[in-house]
Amino acid sequence: MGAYAYAFAIVVCLCLSSAFSLRIGTLDPNTIPSSVCHPSNQPHPRTLRFDQFTVLINGYSESRLPLLQSIAAAYSASPLVASVLVLWGNPSTPTQNLSQLAHNLSVSSMGSATISLIPQASSSLNARFLPRPSISTRAVLVCDDDVEVDPKTVEFAFRMWMGRPDRLIGIFVRSHDMDLTRKEWIYTVHPNKYSIVLTKFMMMKREYLVKYSCGGGAPMGEMRRIVDEMRNCEDILMNFMVAEETNAGPIMVGAEKARDWGDPRNEDEKGFRDVGLSSRKGEHRKRRGDCITKFHRAFGKMPLRYSYGKLVSSVGEQGLCKKGANLVPCDH
Repeated sequence: MGAYAYAFAIVVCLCLSSAFSLRIGTLDPNTIPSSVCHPSNQPHPRTLRFDQFTVLINGYSESRLPLLQSIAAAYSASPLVASVLVLWGNPSTPTQNLSQLAHNLSVSSMGSATISLIPQASSSLNARFLPRPSISTRAVLVCDDDVEVDPKTVEFAFRMWMGRPDRLIGIFVRSHDMDLTRKEWIYTVHPNKYSIVLTKFMMMKREYLVKYSCGGGAPMGEMRRIVDEMRNCEDILMNFMVAEETNAGPIMVGAEKARDWGDPRNEDEKGFRDVGLSSRKGEHRKRRGDCITKFHRAFGKMPLRYSYGKLVSSVGEQGLCKKGANLVPCDH
């Protein structure tokens, strides 16, 4: 089969798959399909690759498609990436547009990793943590469609995860805290500690996808319902779950270059920063504080743990020496 015919076959299959997914979208979006959690639909742990990871990119806005395609292609170029799955969470996107996107993604791979489009049956943020049978690696990188991270940082994060596979590894961090005046939990930023890694870039073991989507009984089901109700906070819930499992906080790694196009503090990227949930800064923080309060109530305790410092890929000289009229790092 020629390259063009092969690409066309992929498009047709994905088109039919997306149409089918949209037709079954009448299922309650607050539920997790039982078939996903059935053991027979999950690969045996011994068959999972440890030397590579799978990238899960969450996509929703058609205005970000050029950036999404560029990010997916960059990840596919890494020999450490087994596959790139683009999870499209906007069910209202026309099927014809999805078919074109599937084609563009499939032919944009820059390495041996395939890039696949997976249309979601609903816009539930819980869907980004579904333990999909096609994930054939022990490590999973969950990320957004508006964050570009340099290859050296991606590789370093993976190496750090390999030595600490039970922890969440990330670049972007936040904190929980207690507002003693209002006596309520808040979502905030501390200069010297953190307790939450964001899904802008979050590396974890595949097993946590299973536990998030299929485990935890009624309490976890209630918290997934809260995520759907708030249309937010799936990353906070993952941090709650892993902190409860490990009794430890997440791990932050230093990035050489992490371009966050969707950050509301960008001054010249209006088309990108007005799309994301975090673009409504004050409201966003309030809602996420509410999520922490509700998760705390459902858990019956506060499992989040603070971490301090970050892992860096290189250590330079910290001593200062006088060179000319200036004090500069001695190794410069």
